[in-house]
Formats: sequence, structure tokens, C-alpha cells
Amino acid sequence: MDTSHCVEATLWHPVAAAAELERGPRAVTLLGEDLVAWRDDQGRARVFVDRCPHRGARLSLGSVQDGRLACPYHGWQFEGSGRCSRMPAQPGFEPPASHAARSVEACEAHGLVWARLQAGSAALPDFAAAADTRLRQVLCGPYDVATSAPRIVENFLDQAHFPFVHDGWLGEAGVTETPPCQAREDAAGVHVTGCRAWQPRSNRLSTEGSWVSYDYSVIAPYTAVLHKAPDAQAGHREAIALFVCPMTPEHSRVWFVQATADGVSGDADLRAFQDAIFGQDKPVLESQRPRLLPLSEAASALEVHGAADLATMAYRRWLRRTGVRFGTC
Repeated sequence: MDTSHCVEATLWHPVAAAAELERGPRAVTLLGEDLVAWRDDQGRARVFVDRCPHRGARLSLGSVQDGRLACPYHGWQFEGSGRCSRMPAQPGFEPPASHAARSVEACEAHGLVWARLQAGSAALPDFAAAADTRLRQVLCGPYDVATSAPRIVENFLDQAHFPFVHDGWLGEAGVTETPPCQAREDAAGVHVTGCRAWQPRSNRLSTEGSWVSYDYSVIAPYTAVLHKAPDAQAGHREAIALFVCPMTPEHSRVWFVQATADGVSGDADLRAFQDAIFGQDKPVLESQRPRLLPLSEAASALEVHGAADLATMAYRRWLRRTGVRFGTC
């Protein structure tokens, strides 16, 4: 799929965990484009197209030397801007601008490195709960999934699967009815309110089942946030953000960021809980056909819908209006 003129190319997408760059260059894929993420001598995250302009070798196979990304083939070194500053075979030669690696915009937020392939006006997705100092942030993932990014967002919004996919955890086989909720779409995204679910284990510390209230917000085509019911004593809500990197139309990389008031569990424990939950989702997600989300008029005829699909149908309508097509058919 050609992304050179698509809406998605102008949006910010997560491509790697920020901590991964401490170990050297990291090969990543975004919208079908092979990229390399790395840190320069100032510690700034950089993202280049993963191709040396000299002979096309993958820069992600190289190393960082003196704050410059060195190609593994002939050792050409590139500064954070992409400028080639050293050619070992010709140490006295000053490379011209035509010898530069191709860089793309990059930044860091929520423990992730973000990139966009083309300049645009869209802001980075705002996970507001991350600013609440009463909550701690825990990054979970990555999870590689053989399906499209929109399929993963839909699954995140879908409560009706809880009793079947997450029986004994987020749902219970004997409680299958999905109470009604409200959904609306606007320029900022999709907002789903008034959701309720019976959950035996709504979080890692749960010792008994309870009804849990949720609100969902889709704040970017491949980003969604779940807010749990207010804590009457603490006066705040916990939240989980879903960040999906659309690697190819049918392959995605997923991270979750938990903003939690749990001061007892260690980070590893919270990640293990999220691993277990998403481990239940993954095989079902990968079984869906088509892997692309049916969005066009013709493709929509492939699936039927029920009243419990209110949130996911709102998401589909919003994608159509925004012109997002990567990962759809």
C-alpha cells in the first residue's frame, strides 16, 4: 500500500520502547516502511529510513559510534540530522548533502519513541492520566500481533467478548449480557460512556468479583484509552492506554501504559497481569478474517452486527470520516 499521500503518514505512531534504544540501534517498521531508531550523542531519539544511501545496507545492523550511527557495511557515519560526517575509506573527504541518510520526525512520550513519516498538524496522542501524580505509569509490551491495527482497537472497545475470551478474569461465562452504553463521535475521536461489566478480576489485586464501570476514548486512529470507575476515596480514576504501531496492513505491534494507583504490586507483576490478559486476546485477534478491518461499503457486507457493537460501529464510522484506510479493506 502506497502511504506517500495517506492521512496516516502525517500522524504520530509509536515505534519502539524508549528503553530499547539504550542497547543500540533498533529496527522498526511503520506503515510498511523499514526504519531504524537510535540515540545520538545528546541522548535524543532519532529515526531514519533503514537504508544506507551508499549501497543500501540496513543501518539497524550497525552501531552507534561517538554519537553517530555507523553503517555496518562500509562504516559511513551519520549524525542525528542524517548528515554523513565520516567515510572511513576517505577520511579526508567531506561528504556532500546528497550522501545523507533520510531522517523522519521523532519524539518521546509515555515511555515510547514516536515517529511520523510526513509533516502534519496532528498532535501527539494525549494520555491525560499520565499527568496525574497520584498514579504510577507502567509500560507493558510490546506484543506483536498478526492482524491490522484497527482490529486491535476494536477488540479493546468490545466488552461483549469478556465472558468468553477472559472468563474468570475480565468476565464470567454465566454473566454474558452487555448493559447498554452511549457512544458519540466528534473531530477529536470516539467517546463511549456508561459501560459496565461484571468482572471476577478487574485488576491484579482483585480478590472478588464486582461490577466495574468504564469509559473509553479513541483519541487517534490507533490509540485508545480506558478509564475505570472513580475511586470514591482517592478521587481519581485509573486508566489504561492502548498504543498500536501499524507495521504493515496485517501486522501490528502493541503497547499498553497503565496509570494505576496500585502501590503494592511491582512493575513485573503488573506486566504479568497484562501479559495474561492480552495473551487471551491475541489468538482470537489473529484468527479473524479478513485481518483488515472491513470498512468500505463492499467489505462491510462481510460482517453483521448487533446492539452490543455500538462502540465498535462508532469507531468504524469515525475512521471513514477521517479518511484513515491503512489496515482496512
